[in-house]
Amino acid sequence: MANHSQLGFQDASSPIMEELVEFHDHALMVALAICSLVLYLLTLMLTGKLSSNTVDAQEFELIWTILPAVVLVLLALPSLQILSMMDEVDEPDLTLKAIGHQWYWTYEYTDFKDLSIDSYMTPTTDLPQGHLRLLEVDHRIVVRMKSPIRMIITVDDVLHPWAVPTLGVKTDAIPGRLNRTSFITTRPGVFYGQCSEICGANHSFMPLVVESTPLKHFEAWTPLLSS
Repeated sequence: MANHSQLGFQDASSPIMEELVEFHDHALMVALAICSLVLYLLTLMLTGKLSSNTVDAQEFELIWTILPAVVLVLLALPSLQILSMMDEVDEPDLTLKAIGHQWYWTYEYTDFKDLSIDSYMTPTTDLPQGHLRLLEVDHRIVVRMKSPIRMIITVDDVLHPWAVPTLGVKTDAIPGRLNRTSFITTRPGVFYGQCSEICGANHSFMPLVVESTPLKHFEAWTPLLSS
């Protein structure tokens, strides 16, 4: 969960988010190196240590032509790898269908018979002490930890993105279309997300909460919910 003084990402809770954080740090180091090199060259030019004869040399022209291409390759290769990983759905252990409404979510556990829940934001007046305002819901979706989860996302009115930052997941729910994404939670916990695009008057009041539990707790929770 993000806090007021936080400058970086939330703690990663899925392999995809871990890769995204590493790629962010990698790109940041490349940008820092470029800025340092440009600042160094500007300093040399202002102090007169870089003569016009040196600037016009063919060696310099060759370097500033090849170097940007190398930098682009260093950024493109890990980016393409992450995009490929995000698109993979390898034999999921659980499939959930998320249906967006104004202003709540419906979740269907398609691997179980007649198992679905409606998830509304908990009003501030009913919020238990210690819970998060505008982020807590009356029914969380519960998933198994360290298991591939496939999400099928759609909507019955307007566009609602399904986004959980700590899991590295953000997929648009589009009317008349089924979008797909997947994730694996690497630790138990409660992960919060929100509709991340302006979808109407109550855009700020349709959060989503994912609770990751060990297998034995998930098996105990499932029959209680279906009953």
